[in-house]
Amino acid sequence: MTGTDRTITRLNGIGLKYARQGSLPWKRTPFWALHDVSFDLNRGDTLGVIGRNGAGKSSLLRIIAGIIAPDAGTVEQPYKIRCSMLSIGAGFEPRLTGRQNIMLSGLQLGMPRKLVKERESQIIELADIDDFIDQPVRMYSTGMRARLGFAIAYFIETDILLIDEALATGDEAFRDKATGLIRGKIDSDQTVVIVTHSMQIVKTACTRVIQIEQGKSLSEIGVEETIKRYRETALQT
Repeated sequence: MTGTDRTITRLNGIGLKYARQGSLPWKRTPFWALHDVSFDLNRGDTLGVIGRNGAGKSSLLRIIAGIIAPDAGTVEQPYKIRCSMLSIGAGFEPRLTGRQNIMLSGLQLGMPRKLVKERESQIIELADIDDFIDQPVRMYSTGMRARLGFAIAYFIETDILLIDEALATGDEAFRDKATGLIRGKIDSDQTVVIVTHSMQIVKTACTRVIQIEQGKSLSEIGVEETIKRYRETALQT
């Protein structure tokens, strides 16, 4: 398979704007969270997305997932892409139990009910939240949501696994375990995009890194070089 054939998502000049709150509705001015982001995402990539708070990283994941549409630029995909997004506090129906949310997530991604049921025990074992699996998700701590969200995203079949800061949550043992499992995804040719502030996760898990500053993607260089540039940029503020 050639490099072109491996490209499953191509972002060209992506821009995304929000209405800035003002004292009067007709005086509100647009704020461009993203204004020039371009890169190719290839099958089997583990792509880290880094940048300071407010750089537009989480918004970018939602564009890749098709949750929101960009206001400028294009997203090109050779076929319909299934994305599973792991984001703290997002993606769950709080009134449903953890077990019910497992089924809901699988069905929303187009998996047959029988296959979701087959994966259920593995998801519950990895989440390791004991009897809370049959309690409403609104009762879960942030760490428990992260565990269940990661377990669902790990075992539910998708083309792209999108992770938004979730690996930074929970106890150290779980973070280490989750990072190790992501390394396994790399070896299985799973495509993963990780938004994180942890340079350790970037260094150990990512094969490529995109740095976003002020809504714009910087030129892509090696992982170590990007981490160094990011740290130098952070010191300038």
